[in-house]
Amino acid sequence: MSLTVPNTLLDQAKAGEVDHEAFVACVRDSLPYAWATISGLVAERERTGASFADNQVPPPDEQARGELLRCLASDAMRSALERHFGVHLAFQNCHRVAVFAPAATGELQEFTSPRAQILNQSPALVDC
Repeated sequence: MSLTVPNTLLDQAKAGEVDHEAFVACVRDSLPYAWATISGLVAERERTGASFADNQVPPPDEQARGELLRCLASDAMRSALERHFGVHLAFQNCHRVAVFAPAATGELQEFTSPRAQILNQSPALVDC
């Protein structure tokens, strides 16, 4: 299961629209490794003023890797975090998460290109 959904949020979803911040809190609480990785990258990008920040360190275990995969493979979770943090998210392989400033369209396009994906390959990542 991707998320541990509180009953109040489930009731909200059954009744209609879901509050954005309540959904973001559900993601944060359900996927702490993914949240810490993404929020840390957001803070790093803001601190440095760079157009993007990325994580090149593999997750410590399969549970953490699974959190990243579930979070970034879900359009709903991914777009909610992008709106919450005011960034674009990108993902390569099974752990290289990047956060981009909204204006960093060229850098985002390069990061998500087939060329960048090919250059980011490694025998250590065959099974990720």
